[in-house]
Amino acid sequence: MCLEAGGVDYVTKPIVIEEMLARIRVHLANARLTQSARAALDASGRYLLAVSRQGKIMWATPQAQKLLSDNLAAGTDDEVVLPDPMLQWLEQVQKGKAGAKTTAMASLPNDEQLRLQYMGKLGPNEFLLRLAKDTSTNLPAEFSSELGLTTREGEVLSWLSKGKTNRDIAQILGLSPRTVDKHLEQIYAKLGVENRTAAAAIATSTRRRNS
Repeated sequence: MCLEAGGVDYVTKPIVIEEMLARIRVHLANARLTQSARAALDASGRYLLAVSRQGKIMWATPQAQKLLSDNLAAGTDDEVVLPDPMLQWLEQVQKGKAGAKTTAMASLPNDEQLRLQYMGKLGPNEFLLRLAKDTSTNLPAEFSSELGLTTREGEVLSWLSKGKTNRDIAQILGLSPRTVDKHLEQIYAKLGVENRTAAAAIATSTRRRNS
């Protein structure tokens, strides 16, 4: 009964102190492993969270939790919940309806955009999502067409030219910092430059020329 109510373990009377302490040590060790794993995901630029069918946040990596708490309203039980448009999107994805996109955007109070990517189902009522934040949705197409870059490289260059760090770019585009580094290597090679300052200068010049 206690497990069905949400408990993860229990002891029966009469309590054996040694057994109870052993169980506590196991749960503490599991909690530390879980916390370390989520912190590692944060460090790699992977901001993840799990939600229920009702849109309630079941768990999130530290930076994802901060981003959600800063920008989304809490429910009646002080639980962070997804806004209605994202709930409707999650329902469509869960049902596997044709045409349902695996990425959703929501407007934040400060006119920024929050992006959620559906990653898969973890359990009967647990869905894994990836979180990122956009500070602009207008990424210049000319970076790809005029400079001979791929669409993704154009996006990376656009954010670089706006002063974003590799970690920032990784979060915004939902990539790992290592992937951003690889994109930058390709960008430098195609533009014939050696560093981000020179690449940013070319991006700024291209934007001005087409404005």
